[in-house]
Amino acid sequence: MANITIRNIPDSVLKRIKTLSRIERRSMNSELLRLIEKGLKEETENKSSGANLLSSETQAKMWEELIGMWEDNRSAEEIIKDIYSHRTAGRHVEL
Repeated sequence: MANITIRNIPDSVLKRIKTLSRIERRSMNSELLRLIEKGLKEETENKSSGANLLSSETQAKMWEELIGMWEDNRSAEEIIKDIYSHRTAGRHVEL
């Protein structure tokens, strides 16, 4: 796993993190990781209104970063066939 350093944390924020970690009986590292994960989830998930909180530009950049990352020994045709074979009935889809 990677390590990061966070600089210039305001004293008030650090105090809240320390308080939370003490109350939740977690290390500060564990508490910070939990807060980061929670914040990322809230930032990237669709809210009940259906609005995505990420801009189109940010979404496009995230998709671009995924280019070439998919690893599979099968051909594109085999993957497509596999996808079609695992679809469930119940809705009509036109391609």
